[in-house]
Amino acid sequence: MPVELRQELIALARTPHLLVACDYDGTLAPIASTPDEAVPDLRSVAALRSLAGLHETTCAVISGRALRDLATLSRLPGEVHLVGSHGSEFDVGFVHALPQRARDVLAELHRELDALARVTPGALIELKPAGVAVHYRNCAESVAQRMLKVLEAGPRARLDVQVTEGKAVIEFSVVETDKGRALDTLRHHVGATAAIFLGDDVTDEKAFARLSGPDVGIRVGAGESLAEHYIGDPSDVATVLAFLLEERRAWLHGDQAVPIERLTMLANERSVALVTPDAKVNWLCHPEPDSAAIFADLLGGPAAGHFSIKPEHGSLPLGQRYLPGTMIVETRWSRLLVTDYLEHDVASHRTDLVRRISGSTNAVITFAPRPEFGQVPVRLLRERDGLRVVGTSDPMVLRSPGVDWDITSDGLQETARAVVRPREGAPVLLELRCGTDDISEHAVDEPTRHLRATSYWSDWAANLTLPATEPELVLRSALTLRGLVHVPSGSIMAAATTSLPEELGGVRNWDYRYCWLRDGAMTAAALVSVGSYAEADGFLAWLHGVLETIPGPERLHPLYTLQGTQLGAEAVIESLPGYAGSRPVRVGNLANQQVQLDVFGPVVDLVVQLATARGSLSDADWSMAGAMAEAVSRRWHEPDHGIWEERHAPRHHVYSKVMCWLTIDRTIKLGEQFGRELDPSWVPLRDTIATDVLKNGWNDEVQSFTTAYDGDDLDAASLFVGLSGLIDPADERFQSTVTAIEAELRSGSTVYRYRRDDGLPGDEGGFHLCAAWMIESYLLTGRRTEAEELFGQIVAAAGPTGLLPEEYDPIAERSLGNHPQAYSHLGLIRCAQLLSS
Repeated sequence: MPVELRQELIALARTPHLLVACDYDGTLAPIASTPDEAVPDLRSVAALRSLAGLHETTCAVISGRALRDLATLSRLPGEVHLVGSHGSEFDVGFVHALPQRARDVLAELHRELDALARVTPGALIELKPAGVAVHYRNCAESVAQRMLKVLEAGPRARLDVQVTEGKAVIEFSVVETDKGRALDTLRHHVGATAAIFLGDDVTDEKAFARLSGPDVGIRVGAGESLAEHYIGDPSDVATVLAFLLEERRAWLHGDQAVPIERLTMLANERSVALVTPDAKVNWLCHPEPDSAAIFADLLGGPAAGHFSIKPEHGSLPLGQRYLPGTMIVETRWSRLLVTDYLEHDVASHRTDLVRRISGSTNAVITFAPRPEFGQVPVRLLRERDGLRVVGTSDPMVLRSPGVDWDITSDGLQETARAVVRPREGAPVLLELRCGTDDISEHAVDEPTRHLRATSYWSDWAANLTLPATEPELVLRSALTLRGLVHVPSGSIMAAATTSLPEELGGVRNWDYRYCWLRDGAMTAAALVSVGSYAEADGFLAWLHGVLETIPGPERLHPLYTLQGTQLGAEAVIESLPGYAGSRPVRVGNLANQQVQLDVFGPVVDLVVQLATARGSLSDADWSMAGAMAEAVSRRWHEPDHGIWEERHAPRHHVYSKVMCWLTIDRTIKLGEQFGRELDPSWVPLRDTIATDVLKNGWNDEVQSFTTAYDGDDLDAASLFVGLSGLIDPADERFQSTVTAIEAELRSGSTVYRYRRDDGLPGDEGGFHLCAAWMIESYLLTGRRTEAEELFGQIVAAAGPTGLLPEEYDPIAERSLGNHPQAYSHLGLIRCAQLLSS
């Protein structure tokens, strides 16, 4: 493309709401000898489809064809608007709206032009709801000229019709047709701030004539035109649309999105928030971590809410760190320091964020709360000591004594901005208080509250037992897991966020702000392994409470809300464009309705680890372990959806069967260890499940245990055949499985879950947890060098403050998935412990 066109397209891609419109014949599709042969360029169709899926982007095809024919031939998705008959058809039922006089004229046109076509070799008639088109592309020149003279003297002169001439086609319409007017109608309807139109015909000039300002017009092919730019043919249209797609996608959020691993989590015993490397709070939910967001800049850009602090001169920060052994974050510039923490010892309905600004230079503060993911309009009222947020269902204030706020409105939401200059020994203090309208001075001074928050974490961390390998990173992982614990309920979040993508721009975006039985048990077990038992106690108490609401463990759902209730329906927040343009943004999780028979294993394993560490087993925990063993005895032979929650039909997953075996095995060992009475059926059942796995899970052709009994595809979770102890790690079948999974699923610094088609479009990254399983498998099979190498690569993937999301893309070398992820951190702890053994 010419440099000037590229520059204009780059500028156009950055408009708030973009309208992309084009002609069909000669633009999306090459000109064909007959109208029915004009097939669109598939690259252009794909680009239009993707553009239409972007936030604040509208796509349309405005054609001379009848709307029904355009829809049939183009096969464009419903997201792309179709406008037929040169702009006179915006819906299929248009013809029924014609007055009787127009219908009479249309009928006469049809009769007369059909008769003319019958005696004109090569002429074709195309009927439309409001007109008739005569195509003469296949007529000899002399024949075409004679026919045009007949039309000039006949219907064109006699009938009350509008005539539109194109390339080897003349159209008669009983209503006014104008592509320019259609373009204006679309622009007004969607509120577009700029438009691009591509066309090749004289009829497209009316659309080009309507373009102005930042709009871009592109003529396809040679000829005089009002368009500013020219390209050669429909293949160049595909190039233009693809270029515009990439620029638009990048601008929407791709080039603004902070790399996931560089986001730092704040936490107290009940709430979490995320802070960018330049001290922007871009994620905070209230009143619970699985509630709607107040700040959702992470998923929707600044319009979705944020709380930012930066130096007025705009330099980049020098660094960001956690205060050692805490969840308190410092962001530092040359002459500015921002300290952030979530306050402790506040009422259960409160979320209090404290931000302290110290230094010797001006700082700019932007406060833009957007409750309910930005779907609730708010007003900000100045008060003597700060701001009051009006329009929320829950009260909210920002205490900021001495700050002079300037409040602006975009017509829907209000934003406060201020410039402050801290003084030596007198920092600027900002206290966001959600769940209260009390803006008065706190009864406890801020230094005392800061010390209280510091002690909460550092006192806990001081009692941990850390391995010799990467002790500081293990400590940070332990603190992160502790930060994901919802202390009031005892539940544990799988991650702090929703909808951070498994593929940038893709649809694999899930809500992980809930408590999965599997993830929670594994997290609690990891904390037991470093010497902290309270989280396991809280989680098991939470689970006992859940079990009281159902007939038995076999009726457990895979996940629950943090309060232990069932999730509502999975929903999509349509107003948010998603992280780096990755849509949809989801709330809730359909996995709640799945059957996952592996969940009993991690729970019973946690009971074993906790009882062993303590040297005692409670009656309640033994009863629960026994009940889960009974649930396995009733259901282990069923297919399920597996650990990865695929939205396919259930299968007999090897991992699920192994976890059923583990449930029975660990319950037996638990009873033997603590002198409890065993059900006599458990020992033979353990052997039965093991035999079933060894017979049906092993595949001679691929020389590996496979994903499920019904296929030859591989899954990293099948490593648990050896990791669980079902077979001896020295067994050749396990050694071969490790090699097969390594060859199929390991890619450089990471390990993928699987490579099979899981029914969802797009790809995903490798899982840090799967890499951790591979490290453990390497160690069990005597491959320490490979284990150390892969562990070093996981460590290198951690962000500057030591946090890990769910996945890693080894090709693009970037992190993916929800953040921080419990799986990733518990896997890191396990590997460091094993490497230190």
